Amino acid sequence: MRDYDEIAAFLGEWGPYQKLVFFVLSLSVFPNGFGGLSIVFVGDVPEHRCSIPGNLNLSEAWMNRTIPLEQERGKLLYSKCRRYRLDAIVNLSETFPNPDSCNMSEVEQEPCLDGWEYSKDQYISTIVSEWDLVCNNDWKMPFSMSIYFLGVLTGSLFSGMLSDGFGRKTVLFGTMAVQTGFNMLQVFSPNWEIFCLINFLIGFGQVSNYVAAYVLGSELLGGKSIRVTYSTLGVGISYACGYMFLPLVAYFIRRWWMLLFTLSLVGLLYIPLWWYIPESPRWLLLKGRVQEAKAILRHAAKKNGVTLPEMLFNDVELDDIKDKNVKSFTITRLVKTRNIRGITIINLIVWMILAVGYYGLSLNTPNLDGDDYLNCFFAGAIEIPANVAAWLFLRRLPRKFSLSGSLFFGGIVLFFIQFIPPNLSILATVLVMVGKLANTCAFAIIYAYTAELYPTVVRNTGVGVCLMASRLGSIISSYFFFLGVYYEFLPYILMGSLAVFSATLVLLLPETVNIALPDTIDQVQKMKGFKSVCCNHYYFKKNETAGENSMVVI
Repeated sequence: MRDYDEIAAFLGEWGPYQKLVFFVLSLSVFPNGFGGLSIVFVGDVPEHRCSIPGNLNLSEAWMNRTIPLEQERGKLLYSKCRRYRLDAIVNLSETFPNPDSCNMSEVEQEPCLDGWEYSKDQYISTIVSEWDLVCNNDWKMPFSMSIYFLGVLTGSLFSGMLSDGFGRKTVLFGTMAVQTGFNMLQVFSPNWEIFCLINFLIGFGQVSNYVAAYVLGSELLGGKSIRVTYSTLGVGISYACGYMFLPLVAYFIRRWWMLLFTLSLVGLLYIPLWWYIPESPRWLLLKGRVQEAKAILRHAAKKNGVTLPEMLFNDVELDDIKDKNVKSFTITRLVKTRNIRGITIINLIVWMILAVGYYGLSLNTPNLDGDDYLNCFFAGAIEIPANVAAWLFLRRLPRKFSLSGSLFFGGIVLFFIQFIPPNLSILATVLVMVGKLANTCAFAIIYAYTAELYPTVVRNTGVGVCLMASRLGSIISSYFFFLGVYYEFLPYILMGSLAVFSATLVLLLPETVNIALPDTIDQVQKMKGFKSVCCNHYYFKKNETAGENSMVVI
């Protein structure tokens, strides 16, 4: 019995048709690179201080003393959230013409009752200055990003069902339209609450688009090596180019709403791709749309200059393909047996830690030493060698040690940032970039590795659950660098320690390189990997054919 890959083998692996599909599908991921990370500039916090009304009739010397000085990370800076009571300042100015002649430490303070003044040295406006997301409201800015990732989490739950129900191509372009439309709508947000609601919907559309492109490419491109290349070099580098595109545009556009609107226009350029990206023939066959699948395969054969077989598939093969689609298992099967339970638990932890590290480092670029725009550009550019490295590792090295090595190296680099002296802060920035390179490389590897760990019957479910775990990690990442209030390097210490911990956990997983993919849960049980951490478990199973009891090792 032939499966779909054997049926479509006549097309070859890397003809003009596959090259075109590879290019246009990779291109469709480009907006995802800047979609979620635009908050780096849209939500950056400008320098600010309490606003002082101009009708107080104060001298310039007294106006300069209305804001108290506070210690912040060893430096004496003007307070961002407090000012001296203005009625007390007015009274003192009438008695003491020179503010240096009185003890300001005894003057009562008050919050910024008249709002804030924001520096326009770098930004004309951000959502922070637009809706005063500072001081008591400073939690709202990272919450805006968490809402976006909550939308991504929700999209992860429904993207697979939408793709299976309406088709890969329809969902791909439908969710791209959702992204573009709501990005345009977001610039008209009248308040922070509406901005967050739209951000949720944008997150929902973005991940659904990414998943649809990933699945469609996996089904249209034949051959394991081509699929690995697509998932790392194709999707990964296109995403990185979109990431690098963000600071280039943000450098010239310093208003948050104009930046979002400009970025949203990129989505309109993808309309012509509708005529170049085909639907998945595999999905069409599963839905019984045989003639449409034949038409696509006929077009692909013509594009590649090969002859279409007289009989592509018979009724028995079509029924077999449909039967494989119908057979599915519930999520409880991911924890039912010892081996697959261990694989699932370790994967959930590793995926979550990877997401915390990736988005934590990406969102923290404005806090690094140096130019914000260059730092963001380098953070995107570093993903290109990271994906190339992942591609090489997946082709030539064992999965387990490639993933564990990337995590361990990245964790050690981040952990040692705390030892960099203050006068070498640029070196700390370099180490952050190296840590991000290792994290991105690990992320690219774990996609392929996780898919190989799970058997066919629960592969989509297993990868989907792991993606959900990573979304939970991304929600947490928005607040991770708030820990720097307690100790400047605490976020890096935690991320480095977690990465090293996850690198150790990965070593407990079974190796999958040069091993046939498991089709059933029973085959996963035979894969080695947990002998060092658990005893063999024996139970007696009745041999139905012989009527005898036989001992089975798990």
